[in-house]
Amino acid sequence: MSYKTEQEAFWAGEFGSDYCKRNAGEQWVANNTAFFAKILARTQNMSSVIEFGSNTGLNLKALANLLPDAELSAIEINAEAVTELEQWGGAEQVFHQSILDFDAGDARWDMTFIKGVLIHINPDALDAVYQRLYEYSSRYIVIAEYYNPTPVTIEYRGHSGKLFKRDFAGEMMDKYPDLQLLDYGFCWHRDPVFPQGDITWFLFEKK
Repeated sequence: MSYKTEQEAFWAGEFGSDYCKRNAGEQWVANNTAFFAKILARTQNMSSVIEFGSNTGLNLKALANLLPDAELSAIEINAEAVTELEQWGGAEQVFHQSILDFDAGDARWDMTFIKGVLIHINPDALDAVYQRLYEYSSRYIVIAEYYNPTPVTIEYRGHSGKLFKRDFAGEMMDKYPDLQLLDYGFCWHRDPVFPQGDITWFLFEKK
């Protein structure tokens, strides 16, 4: 499979597979359930959700706890992660491809979301991801990432050019002025009960 950026190949390959093994277990699902409960408290009538960059489905498993009747879908680039997702069986559709190649035609979901993935996207490709998050949502969009007021590049586990911080949500709002910010928050890595990796989240609604 050919990719547009080096970051896609990086996550589709061995490093992405190793990430699956490092980040596993029911505690992650519990943490994510608490995380998404705060976000979903500001939403209503949610029947379909798609995650951009789902890995093995730790976020989707949490959403299945909170939205047991919703149709969950996933886009994932790494083959091993896709295998685990399919074995779980909780996702109605699993698109094994890069987000940058994703094309679902006229399909729409009540909520599109991305968590801990924009930070690993080549900055030159961010607009394409923002566009897909926006276009495939019929109502809500969630962005949950590391935040920095200005763009910075940080070494990631000994690799350069693989982790980027910036104001993703602000860029999304500038690109799509009709988005209304419903809520936002921060989850600290030292939370005593349900920690996350210092993630700042934003919930938008299309108007």
